[in-house]
Amino acid sequence: MAKTPSKTPVKTVKPAKAKVAGPSIEQATEEALSKLKSLGLAPQLQADIEWCLGSYKADSNPTGLYEMTEKAILIFETEKEKKTKGVTAKLIADLQKALTTRS
Repeated sequence: MAKTPSKTPVKTVKPAKAKVAGPSIEQATEEALSKLKSLGLAPQLQADIEWCLGSYKADSNPTGLYEMTEKAILIFETEKEKKTKGVTAKLIADLQKALTTRS
C-alpha cells in the first residue's frame, strides 16, 4: 500500500476591515438639501446647493459643496434652537463630520 501525501493546512486570509468613514461631502450636501426642502427652509440656499451639486458633478471641485454645507449647518443650528421637528443633533454632527474631509 502506498502512502497518500499528507495535506498541508492552508491559511485563509481574512480581508482587512475597511475603516468606516463619515459621509462624503457630496452625500452630506445632498442630505442637507433634502432636509431643507422637506422643512421648506432657505429657498435661495436650496437653489445654490443644487447649482453646486451640478457643478461638482461636472468638474469634481468640492469647494462650493463645503461652503453650502457650512451655510446649511448654521441654518440647522438655528432651527434646532427653535426646536424645529426634524432637525436633530445627529444631522448636524453628520454634516460637520463631512466637513472634516476637506483637504
